[in-house]
Amino acid sequence: MNITVRKATEDDKARLKNNPTWGCEVSTFDWHYDSKEICWLTEGEVTVDYDGGSVSFGAGDYVEFPEGLSCVWKVTKPVRKHYEFM
Repeated sequence: MNITVRKATEDDKARLKNNPTWGCEVSTFDWHYDSKEICWLTEGEVTVDYDGGSVSFGAGDYVEFPEGLSCVWKVTKPVRKHYEFM
């Protein structure tokens, strides 16, 4: 199970800019994805550890989290993101 990270395109931003936002201060927490999530980070930096690896991403990145993923979020700079569960 892999997490996809890439720079957000203009199409990504247009699709997600009107979606709900979520923010978080510097913290570490466990998370499980019951459904696929796509998001565009507008602020912050995060490292996510999961079975199979670790990935870091930040402001300007587009990220896809697969359904069924269990992981640990390590927020190193306060985060804000637009997101959609699919």
